[in-house]
Amino acid sequence: MKPLVVLGDTLLDVDAEGTAERLCPEAPVPVVDLTARRRRPGGAGLAALLAARSAAEVVLITPVGDDEGGHALTGLLEPDVTVLPLPLRGTTVCKTRVRAGGQSLLRLDSGDGTAGTGPLPAAAREALAEAGAILVADYGRGLTRNPHVRRVLRECAGHTPVVWDPHPRGAQPVPGTGLVTPNLAEAGAVLAGYEDPAELAKLLRGHWLVDAVAITTGARGAVLADGLGETNVPVPAEARIPGHSAPDTCGAGDRFAAAVTAALLGGADVTEAVVTAVEAAARFVAAGGATALSTNDGPVADPQPPADAFGLADRIRTGGGRLIATGGCFDLLHPGHVSLLRQARALGDALVVCLNSDESVRALKGPGRPLVRDRDRARLLTALSFVDAVAVFDEPSPTAVLDRLRPHVWVKGGDYAAADLPERAVVQRHGGEVVLVPTVPGYSTSRLVAAAAGA
Repeated sequence: MKPLVVLGDTLLDVDAEGTAERLCPEAPVPVVDLTARRRRPGGAGLAALLAARSAAEVVLITPVGDDEGGHALTGLLEPDVTVLPLPLRGTTVCKTRVRAGGQSLLRLDSGDGTAGTGPLPAAAREALAEAGAILVADYGRGLTRNPHVRRVLRECAGHTPVVWDPHPRGAQPVPGTGLVTPNLAEAGAVLAGYEDPAELAKLLRGHWLVDAVAITTGARGAVLADGLGETNVPVPAEARIPGHSAPDTCGAGDRFAAAVTAALLGGADVTEAVVTAVEAAARFVAAGGATALSTNDGPVADPQPPADAFGLADRIRTGGGRLIATGGCFDLLHPGHVSLLRQARALGDALVVCLNSDESVRALKGPGRPLVRDRDRARLLTALSFVDAVAVFDEPSPTAVLDRLRPHVWVKGGDYAAADLPERAVVQRHGGEVVLVPTVPGYSTSRLVAAAAGA
């Protein structure tokens, strides 16, 4: 399958989490005692990372600064996304949310980076020409105003599905774009005086000279206007947010745009793609929004040892959270493993890795394996910010350990078939589900071992 290409402005998002239990004596404002600092790609970077959940190969074309923020963004995106950097004028934009008790208190913005105005490099032009679908994630930093970029996108729109996620400070979509995905506020700002989403979507389709417009309306879903008329796409009941607390909707628009582009890449028509994207965005918000994709940037207080997988599982279930599990040998940890683990953690509140012991690996792979002892493999896995605990098992399959963990979701790579997994029955018996995620092509421990042997 051809790659999904994301083009747009990338930011660095930081969540400074803490507790607020007293007021500052100098002013009536809360004092936040920080307990964690987490970083993640924002803007087009977040859209690309989310697209990697649904597409096997994702390429991001984005301005990247030669500064600490730019280097951090590249590290956070790889190996899930191939980054083709463009010049950035100024410094990397960083948006820091200060949060306490799950609520945002304020946001601090820094950096002045904007996109350059020169032609696209050859590698970027080739990536766009060979794309199976293109997502333009405009965050108003100048990239979509570049006339060279607009000319290439207009050419691509003639033969490739192009989805445009607009921004109030960005340029309008190029004519011929396949689908534009504003939220209701963005749509109303373009054509003032109209409030009905269906009417707005229809009028914007003609205003922009595009094939279709899907206006997202938060918890109500989306309204699609295309050549066949207007279609209301509600959020399915099973994907709605439980409880009554205000959800963190950060990144919901990016999840919608990434999911709709991936669906078009897979051959869906526009209506099918919007239905898929509405459900994906709703589930994304219900699972905690963009916060779940963050990487710890410093020590995090944890009252229980992270290796206590079963204690962790009990705490997550008792607190009403969503427990994710995945498993494997993880002998010679490689980018394919990291991609799977990152995608798995994004599906819930905690990730437990069920790790084959040395004895189990030898039974499955032969006397020459594992190359790394289970104790060291477990230490490597728990060093990853998106792995919360490891449970080592001796049996050929993780069925017994899953019977104790009772995860809500069991994740495996897309090279498996759910029906062929022996652990599927035990997961479903406890009310869980099996989810297959895309794998990074070209990586496997066996292949690495063979290559090293032949070197």
